[in-house]
Amino acid sequence: MKKLLLAACSALSLTGPALAQDAPDALVTILTAAEPQTQLMAMVLAMQAAQQGAAPHIMLCGPAGDIALQDAPESATAPQPPRDMSPKGLLTQIAALPGAKVEVCAIYLPGKGLQADSLMDGVTVAQPPAMAAAMIAPNARIASY
Repeated sequence: MKKLLLAACSALSLTGPALAQDAPDALVTILTAAEPQTQLMAMVLAMQAAQQGAAPHIMLCGPAGDIALQDAPESATAPQPPRDMSPKGLLTQIAALPGAKVEVCAIYLPGKGLQADSLMDGVTVAQPPAMAAAMIAPNARIASY
């Protein structure tokens, strides 16, 4: 019985390092949702992942791309309960983090008839090959909203 218990404890002690190695290097967040609450929650989770060591890589497309506009709509800037944060406010904080990448999808600006200078500081246009590479990177996780 002691040998069985010792073997079980030894096996459990080996799983810690293996689990630590499985932590993602990046969280790729793809956000298309138009609802401010969904947009804010996506930003909250991206920020939480960044605070836990994963580099945030956010791609905004469709209605969610509006968050990244210098002149964003009120839905992107209005404070949301319970902490009075807005999707754009938290996106701005994430974009300022070292190693963070915030992009709009390649077809967002042409679809809106806008140019890159319409985007807030820290936001660029995603290049499909690079975004695909980020999505299939061996140690990345994807969240889509």
